[in-house]
Amino acid sequence: MQIAINKLCATINDGDCVLIYFSGHGMEEKGQTYLIPIEDIHNPALNCICLDKLLNQLNNCGDKLLNIVILDSCRADEKNNTWKSKATSAENEDDLKFAFDEVLSKNVRRKNDSQFFVIYSADPGTVSYAAGPHTNGNSYFTHSLLNHISTPDMKLEEMMKEVSREIMLKSNYEQRPWIHSCLHEHFFFKKGEIQTKTTELQLIESTVAGGNENGDKPNQLNGPQGIFIDNDKSVYIADCWNHRIVKWELDSNTGERIVGRNKKGNQDNQLYWPKDIIFDKENKSFIIADYGNKRVIRYFGNNQTKQQIIISNIDCCSLTIDKNGFIYVCDDQKHEVKRYKQGDTEGVLVAGGNKKGSQLNQLHSPDNIFIDEYGSLYISDHCNQRVMKWKKDAKEGIVVAGGNGRGGSLKHLSSPSGVVVDRLGRIYVADCGNDRIVRWCKEGKEGEIVVGGNGPGKEQNQLNGPTGVSFDNEENLYVVDRNNHRIQKYETVLN
Repeated sequence: MQIAINKLCATINDGDCVLIYFSGHGMEEKGQTYLIPIEDIHNPALNCICLDKLLNQLNNCGDKLLNIVILDSCRADEKNNTWKSKATSAENEDDLKFAFDEVLSKNVRRKNDSQFFVIYSADPGTVSYAAGPHTNGNSYFTHSLLNHISTPDMKLEEMMKEVSREIMLKSNYEQRPWIHSCLHEHFFFKKGEIQTKTTELQLIESTVAGGNENGDKPNQLNGPQGIFIDNDKSVYIADCWNHRIVKWELDSNTGERIVGRNKKGNQDNQLYWPKDIIFDKENKSFIIADYGNKRVIRYFGNNQTKQQIIISNIDCCSLTIDKNGFIYVCDDQKHEVKRYKQGDTEGVLVAGGNKKGSQLNQLHSPDNIFIDEYGSLYISDHCNQRVMKWKKDAKEGIVVAGGNGRGGSLKHLSSPSGVVVDRLGRIYVADCGNDRIVRWCKEGKEGEIVVGGNGPGKEQNQLNGPTGVSFDNEENLYVVDRNNHRIQKYETVLN
């Protein structure tokens, strides 16, 4: 096996993409990962391939390399419980990841501009399951990898999220893939064609919040998600990775934290990955999707410091409210949307709830919702690459955008997120995986690009992983440009 690796390394030139896939036995000893090419192993250091040494060897093969290493093997260590003890003593997953990174970095020196993406099929100290029912003779990991690797326009990181989710469900959460990455560019195993037909509207762009790199200072955001815009053009932002809600007034250079400290938690005035915020006019309060704490809370602002938990034990990723004050809650793990009235604890199912799937009465990891004045609910059906419209009291939805699989053409969407509908019934979608905002007209067969669509970036005509869209009371468009850590405003002017 080492001879084969040496032959591969001899062919590598600067700027190459190097892919190594290993499926076989594996083990860990004294904090090191070993790949086992033969059955009888007495001395791993002599007879096996040490992963750290392999990565170091790849690192020295050239400059500006993209090295992808995929390992479908066990990581158990019967003689030495280094990783098992770390897993049980670490206070949280971040501590464990830091410990792992520390071990990995001892022998790998990335002094050049090369990138690494190392994929393990299992957690440290655990086993990787072999073939199971309906895996066509492959392991759980390889079967799931084959399901997603040829999907057009799927970023490597997004692909591994889908693979991980699928494996955890199949294994009843007993196997979880693990990733170590230092990518600074996007990589696609299969790149689709991106079309660039744009709207006939001229857009005057401005940054109204953030845009100063990621951070927790008053002039910064970190992974923003949902937004609410009041009549004074102040923007309230679910600053997700900072675990807070911030308010940016019109023409302000800094934001004001109104809920949450910069440290995650579940106590009063603490949040954990807030993903959305809406305003309840009747009760003069904010409703917040406190995703990491699996709850929805009500916050009354300066008049009342204590927050009120109104829904518990829910994976709420998005909220909306209708003209009658009913709150709609999107649960991306139960693949459903429920409606709640004041005082409700259970809610009424209004969309999905038939397990995950792609039928018209099903959803798959819905990500964002919007309700119009007629009570029709619009749902960005994230993993089905479509937007669904569920009319009031309907038993199933209709596809109003996408629904043709993942892709970059104008008839496709890629991991759709935020959704909003204007007064003419046109649907605006944050097409996250394509780094663009697209608009679909009623009964349209394809969309048109309103913003972005020029690859990920932070220039005036670019977005990077947009996750939210909204209008103010003058129908100016606001975009949550998540990976640029900013909120963009586009004033619409007819050509």
